[in-house]
Amino acid sequence: MIGADGEQLGIVPTLIAVRKAEEAGYDLVEVSPNAKPPVCKLMDFGKFQYEQSKKVHSMKQHQRTGQIKELKFRPHINEHDLEIKIHYVERFLEEGNKAKVALVFRGREMIRADIGTELMQRIINALGVKALIESPPKFEGSSMTMVLAPAPSGKTVREAKEADTESPPPED
Repeated sequence: MIGADGEQLGIVPTLIAVRKAEEAGYDLVEVSPNAKPPVCKLMDFGKFQYEQSKKVHSMKQHQRTGQIKELKFRPHINEHDLEIKIHYVERFLEEGNKAKVALVFRGREMIRADIGTELMQRIINALGVKALIESPPKFEGSSMTMVLAPAPSGKTVREAKEADTESPPPED
């Protein structure tokens, strides 16, 4: 048995332990039932449950769950539209989300898979070190897809850009 202050009270019969807990105004809680003999502790069980729920809540708050954001492209996309969509992919990656790039083919466009491969390579080159290729471009039905994950670095890309603008130019 362990006391309310954490001191060892030794091996105590169950009836005496329950009586001591009632006299002290605490609950007798079985901490480790598989031990030989089982370990019990004097504590305020309601307060203990409240503190545990607070711990679980704070752990969930600090947990970051990433999502997969999807962007659809077409094989014959205008240069400006491509730049805009690449910018969206960068933004998703900066936020810590994964980005699924889907290149949708229709009809006879499927014959020219090389255009799709070239476009996917342009997207990869435009992102550079900002993204990791989680799954390379591959055909799935009438579309070519790849999944990009944020690059593992200490700072996000946006923070790195802000740090570059704040630092003074190097002196020669």
